Amino acid sequence: MTDPALHARFRLGLDLVREAGGLAQGFFRRRDSLTVKAKGLQDMASEADLQTELLIKARLQRELPSDAFLGEETGISGFGADQGIWVVDPIDGTQPFISGMSSWAVSLAFVQGGTLRFGMVYAPERGELFAGGQGIPPTLNGQPVGKHPGRSIREGIVGFGYAARVPPAEFLAMFGPFLEAGGMFFREGSAALTLGNVAAGRLVGYIEPHVNSWDILGALAVCQAAGLRTSDFLANDGLRTGNYCIVGNDQVYAELDAIHRKATGRKE
Repeated sequence: MTDPALHARFRLGLDLVREAGGLAQGFFRRRDSLTVKAKGLQDMASEADLQTELLIKARLQRELPSDAFLGEETGISGFGADQGIWVVDPIDGTQPFISGMSSWAVSLAFVQGGTLRFGMVYAPERGELFAGGQGIPPTLNGQPVGKHPGRSIREGIVGFGYAARVPPAEFLAMFGPFLEAGGMFFREGSAALTLGNVAAGRLVGYIEPHVNSWDILGALAVCQAAGLRTSDFLANDGLRTGNYCIVGNDQVYAELDAIHRKATGRKE
């Protein structure tokens, strides 16, 4: 990375995702006493989500007041075209979190000029920190990682994402053909962690019909750093409204993209 300002932000992001992860982990250890509310079907939030996001937001406002902010719990700040913006999910995988599972993570990403610059995903209960971005090699706990060698969905496991806001019929229109093509799927309730596992070569690809930006941009940056092909998530105001997501090497991406096109009638 040659841009000193961007490098400083990346280092801050690494420090901050660890600090936020420690706070969230403290809540996790006493999760039975948390106040939990439902935002929608299978869409939960707890005081841990809010307090972790407020910690991140406060430090960014203190150290980088010129940057904009988008968080799952507190929304988007005033955001101009010339600003960089931090995109934050304080706890991706809240349902696993409140259920006592380890498949949750803190996700941070930085977008500037309409381009995803870098991201990081930290899973405290697993002791795993994925990081990478433009000019930043992909790493897991500081060690280099790379994409899966499989050249087809039949040669590895694909991460499949789903949220209840997508009609079941729309999801099944993709899922059925995927299985018929010989694919095998994996899902653990955190898009950020699943994509981290794609970047680390544990999974061969990823597909989801609609996902929010805070859920995936941190890990999507690591996937891009690993040389994987990704759908243009930020197109059509994906930052604010979400988008579909497909990730894989060229061959796997082509297979998943064809399945998505056929299921949705997408032309572009």
